[in-house]
Amino acid sequence: MFKKITYFILLIFVQFKSYAFDIKAPSVVLQDFLSGEILYEKDADREIYPASMTKIMTSIIAFEMLKRGEINLDDKFLVSEKAWKLSTAGYSSMFIMVGDEVSVENLLRGIIVASGNDACITLAEGIAGSEEEFAMIMTAKAKEIGMENTNFSNSSGINDPDNYSTLKDILIMSNYLIKNFPDYYRYFSELEFTWDRTGGDPISQGNRNPLLYKNIGADGIKTGYLAVEKYSLASSVERNGRRLVAVASGFKTKKDRSKESLKLHMWGFTNFDTIKISKNGESIAEFDVWLGKKNKVDGYVKENVYKTIKKGRKKDLKVAVEYLGPIKAPITKDQELGMLKIYFKDDLISQHKIYASNDVKKVNLFSRLAKSLNYLIWGDV
Repeated sequence: MFKKITYFILLIFVQFKSYAFDIKAPSVVLQDFLSGEILYEKDADREIYPASMTKIMTSIIAFEMLKRGEINLDDKFLVSEKAWKLSTAGYSSMFIMVGDEVSVENLLRGIIVASGNDACITLAEGIAGSEEEFAMIMTAKAKEIGMENTNFSNSSGINDPDNYSTLKDILIMSNYLIKNFPDYYRYFSELEFTWDRTGGDPISQGNRNPLLYKNIGADGIKTGYLAVEKYSLASSVERNGRRLVAVASGFKTKKDRSKESLKLHMWGFTNFDTIKISKNGESIAEFDVWLGKKNKVDGYVKENVYKTIKKGRKKDLKVAVEYLGPIKAPITKDQELGMLKIYFKDDLISQHKIYASNDVKKVNLFSRLAKSLNYLIWGDV
């Protein structure tokens, strides 16, 4: 009575190969945000000093506390002498003064836009009591989200051999930021922040991310510089519903950082497409039902499924909905129905469980007998 039914849907796929393309930095990684596919990679597991890219995690800790209601944007934290000392020449600063009481929102903008080390310490001390305790929270969060090769020893990324990471880990951190805090992520695209400082005229500082000024859809994330590591940048660009996230470190000059990062993103958008196969909660297929008050039930996948393809290679992908059916009623919502399987030629490359979108009740006894008789005579369910 039960049979295996497979529906094939023609889509498109590509196997990535090496291309005659290079970025002038020792460590680089480029990822399609929706599919998770790595489009370009060079020594991305090398241990680096993340410099001011550390401030991404500093922001994440604050955003999580804001989201949970443990702090508010208008809460004010007191500026300590330790924080104020980083307002001196030679450091990226928001230019806050000892004894100032600064709102969480202004501190976040001072961190994200102006890259203020002084703002980092003030925020860290206000949240955790000390920067050392805050750094422990940062490292714990890093481990929680899968950053296995990272340790944070401070909140700003200033030179410390115990403050280290890898490009792959910074990519994980950047994706976590974008996915989990859309309401706060907007700060990373602000072009300018003005601080009405104590004892002087207001200071306006532009965002240090060079891609924000290129009119390419850039909306983040964070630059970095240390003498030992040279110039670095974690960047995100969104165009026409697609987003690419890149991290690169070791650029010799600011000009190289800007030019090569732009080149990297444009190469990704020009050479690849992102294809949606299914979206969390959306119907992916209809399934035949046996002895139910409805003859069909919709099925969905509990995750977003995207594939990245090389332009000009639109073939060889098969997407199959496989199940044993018809499925006997009663069916309950979220009951597993079958599998969404994605093949490249004859190779299974990924599979995802499909669940019922709604309940389907069983028909009454008389109807069940009639349907069973009909099936025996005509083979019609």
